[in-house]
Amino acid sequence: MESILEYLTGDHRRIDTVYAQLEDAVVEKEEENIKKYYADFSASMEKHLKGEEEIMFPAVVQTTGNSMGPTQVMRLEHGQMRELISAMGRAVEANDNKKLQGLLETMMILIQQHNMKEEQILYPMIDRTMGAEASELVGAMKNIS
Repeated sequence: MESILEYLTGDHRRIDTVYAQLEDAVVEKEEENIKKYYADFSASMEKHLKGEEEIMFPAVVQTTGNSMGPTQVMRLEHGQMRELISAMGRAVEANDNKKLQGLLETMMILIQQHNMKEEQILYPMIDRTMGAEASELVGAMKNIS
């Protein structure tokens, strides 16, 4: 029975690995790898964000009755991440590695702060609040496309 904390922290680490590959490709100016790793990073992030937004957050809101709490803050940060990912995509298409490097630095700061809040506060709270239902949410998030 995998907890929310275990599953989503593992997903964060997997995404961090793809991010690092993209960052290395940008530093080395490996254009084909930049496109590949950007696509991997973008898709991985979107799947992760959708899992939280479409499965986990609604269940938490339903259970707690609080739609303006931590899940609202996370949704706002997800929006910021999506804007950065979109800007990164434009930089990739324009082969603008300097712009992409700056966006990657901004993304790293945002991801680090966001993940810390989720891993240290939100996910443990959800595991406690949801109890056995948390593992069902994990299963549903694994199957999201």
